[in-house]
Amino acid sequence: MFKNQYYFTPLHNNRRKMIRTVKNIFELNLIKLFEKWASEKVLDMDLMPESGSSRKYYRIKGLHKVAIGVYNKDSKENTAFIEFTKHFRSCKLNVPEILGTDLDNQIYLLEDLGNTTLFTLIEANHKKNSFGAELIRIYKKVIDTLPKFQIQAAKELNYTCCYPRANFDRQSMHWDLNYFKYYFLKLANVHFDEQKLEDDFQKLTDYLLQADCNYFLYRDFQSRNIMIVEGEPFFIDYQGGRKGALQYDIASLLYDAKANIPQAIRIELFNYYLSVLERHIDFDKQKFVDYYHGYVLIRIMQALGAYGFRGFYEKKEHFLLSVPYAIYNLEFILNTYKLPIEINTLLDVLQQIVEDDSLRKLGNPKNKVRISVNSFSYRRGIPSDEEGNGGGFVFDCRGIPNPGRFEEYKHLNGFDKEVIHFLEKEPSIHNFIHHAFELISASIKTYNERNYAHLMVNFGCTGGQHRSVFCANLMGKMLKENPNIEVSVRHREIEFKQSAV
Repeated sequence: MFKNQYYFTPLHNNRRKMIRTVKNIFELNLIKLFEKWASEKVLDMDLMPESGSSRKYYRIKGLHKVAIGVYNKDSKENTAFIEFTKHFRSCKLNVPEILGTDLDNQIYLLEDLGNTTLFTLIEANHKKNSFGAELIRIYKKVIDTLPKFQIQAAKELNYTCCYPRANFDRQSMHWDLNYFKYYFLKLANVHFDEQKLEDDFQKLTDYLLQADCNYFLYRDFQSRNIMIVEGEPFFIDYQGGRKGALQYDIASLLYDAKANIPQAIRIELFNYYLSVLERHIDFDKQKFVDYYHGYVLIRIMQALGAYGFRGFYEKKEHFLLSVPYAIYNLEFILNTYKLPIEINTLLDVLQQIVEDDSLRKLGNPKNKVRISVNSFSYRRGIPSDEEGNGGGFVFDCRGIPNPGRFEEYKHLNGFDKEVIHFLEKEPSIHNFIHHAFELISASIKTYNERNYAHLMVNFGCTGGQHRSVFCANLMGKMLKENPNIEVSVRHREIEFKQSAV
């Protein structure tokens, strides 16, 4: 396993200055524990940025060695983490080495895995307006490992050390759902009939517990809890693990709010998980997928409860930045999938959240509207909406003169200069594009104001080769002049022909 090694030039006053800044007895205890492990004096100890928990993490440095010191006043949670770590390492899983423990004083030392999380890489890709192939490759490595936690390591795991419960059972689910109700719905002023909502919580729980719940559930399997060390994923923060359904963790990973995974890639990664899972167990794929959508829903509600508690209640406003992203995910689920149970009050509550403009703007996240411009052939139908919004524009180009009727253009397409020259001479096409652009621009303005994420624009013609391709390219070029949006252009029929060659 990779270990960071640090080498420092010791300054005479370093240690004395560092000791003078120590304010808590647990910090002194961490210094003692480090010096016992490292056989060298502590020269520096930095409190690391806070996370969503009350645990405190320190990077502690000596002359040659470094470790992460952890203080957590929840002793049962400490025991769970230590026991899980020992077991996972015995299973050859990439988790940090435990370097020292003093559980009487609620502290322990961990191997330092550096500062790069999967979320760090995601943020870097977002700045480039992409979700690139290298990031997808890393996600697939993470997914390769997930069943090893869920199935292989679960076989001899000591579930008696799980905290606060040994199973993600009815009680656990109701804790999460009430967390969502009291810390998000009530604090966000979402209206509901409490008894009817409780009835729907019961129905949802009954349904989810019909899934096979005899696997290890990591509980918080998301991008901030996955470290990247020399290109390999390492895993942390599994102290809340317990027995549960396979669907929950993959839902946590793929619907991780601020990761903001594009829907098409999310679908690709979920299908990849199913293919990996087939190497480990036999299962009914359709039933698995049905339950998965239910677990996505409860995971999003749990996350919203956490954002509400940290943001609305504890006034840590940076947690509210994740709320709009969670709402995008919620909107996709509501528009795309239907659970086989009647939970009308809960669905009404969730729809209120989706339609609340003030919630979409929490934290003022600087999201650009993504515009997907597509060309297509009506013979093969209108392109499906991979984002799940269920809206957008479809423009029919069949009223424009068709170069495909002439022999010299039949084997060309809208990228070829001959076709472009033919269509540019037609006054009707410029009038057509002008009116389409005005309609799209009006929607973009509204989408920006409401902080909506995605708008689909489709241009169709008979063969999806000449007019629709030309129009899609021209519209894409015009839209890219707007700095407040991201534009992608795809040509379905041309891609289909190329893939068939």
